[in-house]
Amino acid sequence: MKTLLLSVATLLTVSASYAQTTWNIDKAHSKVGFTVTHLLISEVDGNFKTFDGKITASKADLSDATFELTADVNSVDTDNERRDGHLKSPDFFDAAKFPSLTFKSTSFKKVEGKKYKLVGDLTMHGVTKPVTLDVVMNGPVEMPGRNGKQTKAGFKSTGMIKRTDFGVGSAGGGTVSEEVELKVNGEFTMVDPAATAEKK
Repeated sequence: MKTLLLSVATLLTVSASYAQTTWNIDKAHSKVGFTVTHLLISEVDGNFKTFDGKITASKADLSDATFELTADVNSVDTDNERRDGHLKSPDFFDAAKFPSLTFKSTSFKKVEGKKYKLVGDLTMHGVTKPVTLDVVMNGPVEMPGRNGKQTKAGFKSTGMIKRTDFGVGSAGGGTVSEEVELKVNGEFTMVDPAATAEKK
């Protein structure tokens, strides 16, 4: 009976520690990018230099994770200053009027192995639409860090959207494809629940 009570207590302790965990994005090891086709013949890659993100979950394996991501449209970078300026203009993102894009997940379901389907609402150019991303999750794993052990997880996410669904750019993909491939790679670190409790 005593062994049973100890087992139950242990399970309760583990459950409590994962009642609500927060995972912050490691920006140095993450990237929010995209790819479009130019003139139907070549690909152009871009990314947002300024972004933020977090995960909240109540399960240790992150199988019930909720993802939130924001990116500063004015930080768009395609390795061409003139093109970046055009993308920020009213012809495309209209960054002055719509300075940020956001994503918040509505479901995260395992397909097999490390593969998951992530569904959520993407808001861009003042328009919100549901999008589906294919995700490969690595971890969670515990590893040494500067301030002791840290628990980390990595996510490689890809998916396709149509920019004109969000009112970005004009219809027709002769110059710039309407289809945009999203490529989001994120490394997240679990926030120490004890440290969070101390701050409160």
